[in-house]
Amino acid sequence: MTLLAGALKLWIRTRCDQLGSLELTLHGSAFTLMSGRLQGVSLIARDVGFKGLPLQHVQLRSGPITVDLNVLSPGQMLALQHPFQVEGEVSISGTALNDALLAEPWRWLGDSLAEQLMGLTTLGGLTIENDVMELQSAVAAHREPVRRCFRIDASDNTLRFRSQDAADASSMLLPMDPGIKITMASLQGGQLHLNGCADVTP
Repeated sequence: MTLLAGALKLWIRTRCDQLGSLELTLHGSAFTLMSGRLQGVSLIARDVGFKGLPLQHVQLRSGPITVDLNVLSPGQMLALQHPFQVEGEVSISGTALNDALLAEPWRWLGDSLAEQLMGLTTLGGLTIENDVMELQSAVAAHREPVRRCFRIDASDNTLRFRSQDAADASSMLLPMDPGIKITMASLQGGQLHLNGCADVTP
């Protein structure tokens, strides 16, 4: 089990741009493990960079995982060959989300938010205050940027942005990978919190 845990940690690190702390728990008996199957894996990680997104906190649990013990050796990364599911929660701070949406590879998404929610072409900044997200965008001939506030929830397996202004019906569903389903979303303590599930293809 220790050997397998080490191999899984190596595999997880290769999937991340960066990884701070990582706690990993394997679920399963010696009998199921000898047959090449884990009942699941739980992990808690902090300061995770994943596909350009700086996640502050990640807590996940996987479904059953098939492993090939015949190729496992000390210090070797596990070669997973079969898809599996994970569910859990992630948190990202407003500051980190702002930095991500103003740079590649997520700049297109920040500008898309500005265009669809504010009618402007470029996102200038983002902040989270309590349960509200404020988007900012500079406008030519205006000294101050345009500011709009939105609330966020989960809808149709993705994030929905809704204007805080009752007179403004602006809303947007975030484009989402079909293999990812967002079941809950909230803004608290300057952070975006997401719950959901995803299919993982090695």
